[in-house]
Amino acid sequence: MRESTPSIRSLVATGVAVLATGIVLGTTWFRRYLARQKALLNETLPVHSAWWRDNAKHPGELLYVAIGDSAAQGIGASSPNRSYVGVLADHVRLVTGQTVRVVNLSVSGATVTLAVRDQLPRFAKLEPDLVTVAIGANDIAQWNPTPFEAGIRTIFAALPPHTLVADLPCFHLPHNEVKVAEANEIIRRVADEHELTVVPLHSTTKRAGFRSILTHVAKDLFHPNDRGYRSWAEAFLPAISADAARVSAHQGVAAT
Repeated sequence: MRESTPSIRSLVATGVAVLATGIVLGTTWFRRYLARQKALLNETLPVHSAWWRDNAKHPGELLYVAIGDSAAQGIGASSPNRSYVGVLADHVRLVTGQTVRVVNLSVSGATVTLAVRDQLPRFAKLEPDLVTVAIGANDIAQWNPTPFEAGIRTIFAALPPHTLVADLPCFHLPHNEVKVAEANEIIRRVADEHELTVVPLHSTTKRAGFRSILTHVAKDLFHPNDRGYRSWAEAFLPAISADAARVSAHQGVAAT
């Protein structure tokens, strides 16, 4: 009596079942991996915040103030000073030959509304020589253009004219990029009303391409890594170099 051979249909069904099981297990593993990486980065939040608070106590000939979220804090970087804020501060020190005090008002997880509540009151007490603002990426998850624009208007109205404001970075995924485009239109329009300089963060990060998710992003696949923060800083460099030159020239005139 011959053994019956499996039918092609049963083999296909078995193969599909094995493939589906592999996909489910792979997806479950990946989700656990991301959750673990996010948890590890969350443990760095108080470390980075404390580092910036301590750093703000150091005196400097120039005062650089940053408004922002976890990107300004440098979450995902190998150390807080490798955030784009730290890279820009080092650049200003280099091109001006002056010491720089950095007051980083940013708060991890901040939205535009939270920046108005938590950061603007502290900003009002300062007289900075250099100011950067990069806020709004956290608003994309629960996107609502009305409170976003209201908050942007409040922030931009409180800024000195030499402030550099960044548009939102490229998220690469189409469903997010639609919302980012709307947010960036608001940022550019309101910045133009207040004659503020807009830093092209979106176009700079977009040029890195979709592959930058592997090369410029931390293991949580959201925050930049050291390389990503250097890319962010590159978006600011032309404008902040000009701003630093303006400040140095003004101080030179005042000294004479």
